[in-house]
Amino acid sequence: MAKEKILVVDDEEDIIELVRYNLEKEGYRTLWAATGEKALRLAKDTLPDLIVLDLMLPGIDGLEVTRILRKEDLTADIPIVMLSAKGEETDIVTGLELGANDYVSKPFSPRELVARIRAILRRRRAFESSAAPLMTVIGDMTIDHSRHLVTIDDSPVELTFSEFQLLSFLSAKKGWVFTRGQIVDAVHGKNYAVTERSVDVTVAGLRKKLGNLSKLIETVRGVGYRFKEELT
Repeated sequence: MAKEKILVVDDEEDIIELVRYNLEKEGYRTLWAATGEKALRLAKDTLPDLIVLDLMLPGIDGLEVTRILRKEDLTADIPIVMLSAKGEETDIVTGLELGANDYVSKPFSPRELVARIRAILRRRRAFESSAAPLMTVIGDMTIDHSRHLVTIDDSPVELTFSEFQLLSFLSAKKGWVFTRGQIVDAVHGKNYAVTERSVDVTVAGLRKKLGNLSKLIETVRGVGYRFKEELT
């Protein structure tokens, strides 16, 4: 069975060829575009399974491409992995807020990029094929979403409402990077009167209560947080 179709968008030919070579070696089908305008046309015409999108593009840049794709019904759910130069933390946060799923900083390891893509597509397939679980088991920890109960080694962990909502949200989307703003919206709803700084306080309290499992919640410097895909 043919693997998923991936659109690679970058204005550097060497980068396009590097990414396409590594993706096709893994069996993925690829398309490419060197401008934001062409990327938008291809995305709407071919509906790729995922887009690798450079932020710095001539004409329409990667952030605007992301904004437009997320507004169109046909393309709103296509996963996007951003490519960014080091030092573009503000743009990374903006891209994630606009709806990108993950990012890789240049210079990057092709193996890391392929691994990120594989993980996103795997999570997407799993999400599409199953309903939201009532219970999540991670190592010795069980999250009972219906009862708002967390246990570690069968012992209940007393969490605040915000701590439970944050844990439930991040653990349901393992490996995805979320900004503090996205976490506030997910935990409290949009337009809730709380600062993004409160997310750091909630994470600190949650980590303390999780003990050795606190390492599951990773800080992504300058961006936000992600939940590890597996215990290490």
